[in-house]
Amino acid sequence: MPCANRFLTHELEDTMLRTPFALLLALLAASASLAQEADLPFLNAAPGALDWWREARFGLFVHWGPVSLRGTEIGWSRGGERRGTGGTGEIPVEEYDSLYTEFDPTAFDADEWVAIAKAAGMRYLVLTTKHHDGFCMFDSALTDYKVTNSPIGRDLTAELADACHRGGLRLGFYYSPPDWRHPDYRTANHQAYVDYLHGQIRELCTNYGRVDIIWFDGLGGTAEDWDAVELFRMIRELQPGVLINNRAGLTGDFGTPEQVIGHYDPENPWESCITIGQQWSYRPDDQIKSLAQCIETLVRCAGGDGNLLLNVGPMPTGAIEPSQVDRLMEVGEWLRSNGDTIYGTRGGPFRPGPWGAATCRGRQVFLHVLDAQAEDVLLPPMEARILSAALRDGTGVAFSQSDSGVALRLPEAGRHPLDTVVTLSLDRPALEAEVGLLASGSLAYGRPAVASNVFSGMAEFGPDKALDDDPETRWATDAGTSEATLAVDLGEDTEIAKVHVSEAFARVSSFRLERLVDGEWVAFYEGQSLGEAAVIEFEPISVRHLRLSILAASEGPTIWEFQVFPPAD
Repeated sequence: MPCANRFLTHELEDTMLRTPFALLLALLAASASLAQEADLPFLNAAPGALDWWREARFGLFVHWGPVSLRGTEIGWSRGGERRGTGGTGEIPVEEYDSLYTEFDPTAFDADEWVAIAKAAGMRYLVLTTKHHDGFCMFDSALTDYKVTNSPIGRDLTAELADACHRGGLRLGFYYSPPDWRHPDYRTANHQAYVDYLHGQIRELCTNYGRVDIIWFDGLGGTAEDWDAVELFRMIRELQPGVLINNRAGLTGDFGTPEQVIGHYDPENPWESCITIGQQWSYRPDDQIKSLAQCIETLVRCAGGDGNLLLNVGPMPTGAIEPSQVDRLMEVGEWLRSNGDTIYGTRGGPFRPGPWGAATCRGRQVFLHVLDAQAEDVLLPPMEARILSAALRDGTGVAFSQSDSGVALRLPEAGRHPLDTVVTLSLDRPALEAEVGLLASGSLAYGRPAVASNVFSGMAEFGPDKALDDDPETRWATDAGTSEATLAVDLGEDTEIAKVHVSEAFARVSSFRLERLVDGEWVAFYEGQSLGEAAVIEFEPISVRHLRLSILAASEGPTIWEFQVFPPAD
């Protein structure tokens, strides 16, 4: 499917395309959108405007507002009607909408926030200026429901904008086009709300100095819902160098996979927005990600040629929660030693895999081996000749290169528990080197397979696509599918001890590995999440018919690769 943003293609497949007829409609809509954008160049950033953002790789997302007083999710915990979305939150609407009268974050220090972001190695910051609940963290002249009417009585967005400008941190504003509190939103008088939306964006683009990013969160709204063409025109006129994301019904300048690591895509810019904990806004008992999880997320984003926008939720006092700060400082310390392998690099030329991810600059490739136990790393064949391979301290790494691939052996003493970085020096620029597909050695490669469900019955999403060693193809299931199975026939009883699974969108929350015994499927391994690079190891077991049973998924599960391996020699 031709699409200006590959992640948008995946979103269409997984959330819109329910039937072949729906597929046709989506194709027509996508084609119309692309034709429109070709005729209206202001809908995309000027040439070169994305350069700084691509080089930055790492930014800070901040979800904050009066809801921090209750420690529940911003916007979504608000009770009352959600026009256009449905559902309701747990806090009665009268209580939620009155929280701002208690909001007095006297510990807020914009310069401290900027200092924390910079110490964490972040190059830009995006603040929620208005979420779906309609509360404005800036001094809008168009509403009384704003931070300057809370006890703090200050325009905190202005203070943060000034601090970013002083500190040399690029500045972005999140703004939600949906507004569940506004009386005209998605009513017969919706145009009045659109005028309000445009007016507030004009304020944000006029009153706060240079703005580098406008980050919309449209909840599936169309360009017509927000009059997005005129909205983009106005934004580009007021802030010529600004970048705009893809959530206002138009493709924009970059895609925004949420709470998942985007798939490798060097053609279309993307940025994964991911929470440091479990919730977007402040939660007193939130469990934050480990340092290893944060480093792996950043590395896999960069290796996929994308950015990471890592979210924190400040406390009601205005200070960022201490454990979140501690984690950010640890990430910053890692970047002080390894930032040259992240900043200013491009993803590739090797695609991310269970072993880790690669970034590159010029004639150097930085292999980030995230499996601390890995001794041997196998990579696809590449046209460029490798001149040398070394760890960060200069220790040489043994390697061999042939038409079938590249093999490296990592010295045990040099392996790092978080990320073993190997620098490859090539005889030509890395991005000019054609890279093939690696024959993984998977026992499931090319074997017969069946699945309980295939997306719209389309062969291009069939079960065989999870067994083809091609990270660009996938087995996909219909939207709304919460349980599914993928079974493979290995041809004969075979001893296996390891399975690699690469899942898109991190939807699986419970699964089993099963083997067929006397006509019955018997589980021999049970797990929870899979994610982009699950490595499942177990005691050797003899199997002919092997099945991945997905027991629970938040949406139709999608598997890039399902690979099966024998015990190590």
